[in-house]
Amino acid sequence: MSEFLQQLINGISLGSIYALIALGYTMVYGILKFINFAHGEVFMLGAFSGYYIAGLTGAQGNTFLGFLFVIISTMIITAMVGVIIEKVAYKPLRKETKLTVLITAIGVSLFLQYTGQLIFGASPRAYPNLLENFKINIGEVSIGSNQIIVIAISILLMLLLTIIVKHTKIGIAVRAVSNNLTASALMGINIDNVISFTFILGSSLAGAAGVLYSINYPSIEPLMGLLPGIKAFVAAVLGGIGNFAGAAVGGVIIGTIETLTVGYISPTFRDAIAFGILIIILLFKPTGIFGKSEAEKV
Repeated sequence: MSEFLQQLINGISLGSIYALIALGYTMVYGILKFINFAHGEVFMLGAFSGYYIAGLTGAQGNTFLGFLFVIISTMIITAMVGVIIEKVAYKPLRKETKLTVLITAIGVSLFLQYTGQLIFGASPRAYPNLLENFKINIGEVSIGSNQIIVIAISILLMLLLTIIVKHTKIGIAVRAVSNNLTASALMGINIDNVISFTFILGSSLAGAAGVLYSINYPSIEPLMGLLPGIKAFVAAVLGGIGNFAGAAVGGVIIGTIETLTVGYISPTFRDAIAFGILIIILLFKPTGIFGKSEAEKV
């Protein structure tokens, strides 16, 4: 039982990171109805931003304030990256077919991956020790302080996102555009600003996820965003693409199942399990756990 609880805690910690990334996928899909496959690379840029910010500012002294400075600065940088990607790559294609935008998203993803290799180098780098990671033992279960911080900050960011979306003027505009883009434009909502704001929110969460992931798995390289990005996409589909609560729940489920697979079956299947879940969901409930079927007009 203690081993199961240990794996469960590890899974929730990992799943919290997937949830943050999945929220970016689901926000963009909710408004533009396409999957931003470059989102995993924003996560990677978040990890590297934290790496360089920590080195330049000396925020490696195991202080919580230094850690907060790194994560907030990283969120600002990745928010800017997200807006640039939207303005340069996606905005000119809004009237094109979804297939055109999808191919562009894959192209942006590959561009960021290999540009990252050119700038950062292909070799893995050890992540700086931003916080002292000590163990808290509860019976036979051991919880790392970094795991607690990851879960706590993830929950805090999700709550802030919920407040922004449900209780601010721009958040109401985001929900309106997600519900009906054409009607929102007729009511005077600036669609461009709403879309840019959506990319700001989603990309900043991915940047935070990059730092949180790296303090638990302290080795980064330019291709690190590929698998977490895909697993977060599976989490968004599992929860119901376009649904915030679904993205959060889906992320925790995927992280937990992945960790239990490593602990009880084989580490070989840790990446395959996400794709297996995706196939099952698409076969039996394509709309996901919280998703709703929509009638399509022809």
